[in-house]
Amino acid sequence: MPTFDPRTRDTWLFWITALLVLGAGLGLRDPWPADEPRFALVAKQMVESGDWLFPHRGIELYSDKPPMLMWLQAMFFTIFGNWRVAFLLPSLLAALGTLWCVQDLGRRLWTRRVGLYAAWALLFAFQFTWQSKKAQIDPLVTFFITFANYLLLRHLLLGGDWRWWTIGWFAAGLGTITKGVGALALLMLLPAAIASVRGWPRVRVHARDPRFWLGPLAFLVAVSLWLLPVVAVALSRDLPEYRAYLDDILFRQTAKRYSQSWDHHQPAWYHLGVMATMWIPPVLALPWALGAWRRRLRRRDPRYLLPLAWWLLLVVFFSIPHGKRDVYIMPALPMMCLALAPLLPGLLRRRFARAVVLALAALLALLFLGLGASTLREAGSMAVRLQEQRGLDPAGVRAAAWMLLAMGAWATAALLALWRRPVVVLFAGLGGLWVAFGLVGYPILNDASSARGVMAAAGARIGPDAELGLVAWKEQNLLMADRPAANFGFKVPWDEQLRAAAAWQAQAPDRWLLVQEDALESCLDPQRIELAGISNRRRWWLVPPGAVTGECVPSAEELERAAAGQAREIAD
Repeated sequence: MPTFDPRTRDTWLFWITALLVLGAGLGLRDPWPADEPRFALVAKQMVESGDWLFPHRGIELYSDKPPMLMWLQAMFFTIFGNWRVAFLLPSLLAALGTLWCVQDLGRRLWTRRVGLYAAWALLFAFQFTWQSKKAQIDPLVTFFITFANYLLLRHLLLGGDWRWWTIGWFAAGLGTITKGVGALALLMLLPAAIASVRGWPRVRVHARDPRFWLGPLAFLVAVSLWLLPVVAVALSRDLPEYRAYLDDILFRQTAKRYSQSWDHHQPAWYHLGVMATMWIPPVLALPWALGAWRRRLRRRDPRYLLPLAWWLLLVVFFSIPHGKRDVYIMPALPMMCLALAPLLPGLLRRRFARAVVLALAALLALLFLGLGASTLREAGSMAVRLQEQRGLDPAGVRAAAWMLLAMGAWATAALLALWRRPVVVLFAGLGGLWVAFGLVGYPILNDASSARGVMAAAGARIGPDAELGLVAWKEQNLLMADRPAANFGFKVPWDEQLRAAAAWQAQAPDRWLLVQEDALESCLDPQRIELAGISNRRRWWLVPPGAVTGECVPSAEELERAAAGQAREIAD
């Protein structure tokens, strides 16, 4: 009989687990707010229009983010022909790539076992797993930053290979055209330069070598892949909307967003709370790790200095502006897990550390059993949220309750069967939760979370031959519409959208409007409009032909309500 090397078995076990945890549910849901429908809609319009250089959201240019993620989603749709697969695939591949970088770097800097410890810690860190199962830009930029760190550290700590140096800068450039913060990977050079000047062993920057400049050149080449054509084409068209696009994406969404943040205001210590709560479970090892890191830094070990100093620099950088979001510091999580991994075998042999891990696994089991039981009785806050905010019917609420109970039962079974191995208990419980959420939770929540249910109901009500116009719409409405839908701008004030929509509706018979509740005005006959449904805490109304009874001039109260609603939508 063939025998398997235990080392090979452990590696295969990790990658199979990672693929199951991160990939479960792929193809079983549509894009969910807040950001997923926006990017998927932009990608869809790229494919339909053939314009991949200037993204559009409806009839407007979309300048909030560079188009790298949307390019990949559009590319995967071109390959597979399925949006449910295409929109999530970039995040899945980026997450697997990030895990590989951490695992391989841990292996090269320490041992194969350390590399696997780092990868396991990262895989089940809540923020990493949660974000990796979403189609947002952050998993992709985390990969490019981690890949750049991987390559730079190989050059700086493992012998000075200029190929890795050059490709590392190129990866940082790709990260920059994914999201402007991709360039922060290059902050790794600051602690490396200080360590080199102070004579730390094994670390060299080689700044006097002419090949040093291959790195900055590679960075410029990567950035120019997008920047040069977009600037050249925008300036050649000489239209105000394209100049506004350049101004917004190159200046307002980068430097101005950092220096004069206009949303998501948080206190300076905000990211400390994010790390303490969203980086569980590996962050629980920090009380033991701090002393061990201090001792290794006193020994002048650059393998700890560079990732730890870069982590600190990233936290400081994102703590300065008033605007903060939890995902901003996610790129630091892989380096934290890398620096933590060599300490984990010793830490997990301590009785108290094992007790903490076991207690967390037990708490997880009790939490989901409790949530499931209360939801099944329709007595807890979870049931209320599923009904009122998600728009689930009683059958959907019961299905969600049974899913939560199954998650809790699985975690309990793992606890009872494997309690002598606390880490295995915790990871088995977490793995079961994520797989169940993907395979069972996605189908339960999809119609209400994605607006598919509302748009399907609207399409059935107005019939296959009617035209549909959207007012105060969200990206998921246009994305999930069962027919080409007219829109009247996204950032256009809602009262102006409604006036334009009413004029459009009056131009031909059998034209209907779908209007968000906060944008309704007294010009719409309340006896004739119909509730289409609830999606993501929003109520949507159908306006049939003839329901507009006069000129749509909003009252002061209606104008204030619409302005407040639109401000919330843009902030989301």
